[in-house]
Amino acid sequence: MNWSERVSAWANPSKNPELEHVFAQQAQSLPILWLLGKTGAGKSSMIQALTGDSKIAIGNGFQPCTKTANVYDYPQDKPLLRFLDTRGLSEADYDAREDIAACEDRSHALLIVMKADDPEQSDVIKALKQIRASGKIHNYLVVHTGVLQVPDLIQRQQAIAHNQAQVEKILGQKLEQVVVDFIAEDPAESGVAELKQALANLLPILAEFSDEQLHANQEEKNFAHLKKEVLWYAGAAAASDVLQAVGLVAVPSIQGKMLHSLGNQYGVDWDKKLLTEFAAALGTSFGIKYATNLGLRQLAKLIPVYGQTIGAATAASLSFATTYALGRAASKYLYHKTQGEQLDEIELQDLYQQALTKLVPKPKNDSNDAANSDQP
Repeated sequence: MNWSERVSAWANPSKNPELEHVFAQQAQSLPILWLLGKTGAGKSSMIQALTGDSKIAIGNGFQPCTKTANVYDYPQDKPLLRFLDTRGLSEADYDAREDIAACEDRSHALLIVMKADDPEQSDVIKALKQIRASGKIHNYLVVHTGVLQVPDLIQRQQAIAHNQAQVEKILGQKLEQVVVDFIAEDPAESGVAELKQALANLLPILAEFSDEQLHANQEEKNFAHLKKEVLWYAGAAAASDVLQAVGLVAVPSIQGKMLHSLGNQYGVDWDKKLLTEFAAALGTSFGIKYATNLGLRQLAKLIPVYGQTIGAATAASLSFATTYALGRAASKYLYHKTQGEQLDEIELQDLYQQALTKLVPKPKNDSNDAANSDQP
């Protein structure tokens, strides 16, 4: 097979059975948002607000996960995120250990959901005692719901403060909180925007879920419909990078499948000419940076101890960001190609870099350099 044929095969791949275990790995390693709250606290409404799916309800679309919890994967066809709802919280013999075990390796946040007008939170407090004792869960967000159902402002503030104090006393720390009311007539008073921002700080992918923002042009509107698919491929690339010596082969294959899928959406078959033009539009150094950084990430994974922790985690994060940025740039390229429009290469390169730096992990000791990263 000559180079031209290899290029065409990469962007127009046939089914690769070797990737099946990678996609299975992704399904088993979805990030989890654990919802801990009494029945009627507003957990279903919260998921509806976060996903935009008004059909979601606890018991509708949820599947059993443990003896006392259900899970909901979103989106259902190519999931990016898993919600876990503690359904057995009010049972006298509730034991949080199974739920903790289901979340400990992947939970990005425990959302403690409490209605503002309900001071009786003993079931929640009991569960939190077990969760704290386990030492397995580290990210918490307190969500006070139904706040407008307490019409008097002073009483509302007192009710929120009372429930917040109960939780902070048990966990022994100050916790971030948001106040929401999902049935508020005025969206500005619902607190949903603040909730989404708080969660996006914990899990950046959540910031990409909403398609409600205004779009400057038709290309952006088109990508809004493709975004979840691109994020799914990015998640698969990240999942493959957790496995030793797998990402070096799997990540490019996954990215090729993503380009093929995007091409199908626009009615375009990738060939040598198109791929060469696309790579050139991204910049002459793109290919060198791509190959070099991918190889270095895989080598880091093989270093004992480091490769099992920091190396693997960093490789996964970078593969996620790189795959998403590639998909974003490809979507714009394909749109202009199908419209017969001239593509501004600088604009495409800026778009790629913006998508990359939005999701690439920032070093804790030097966050200012992250935006100027030399990542591909």
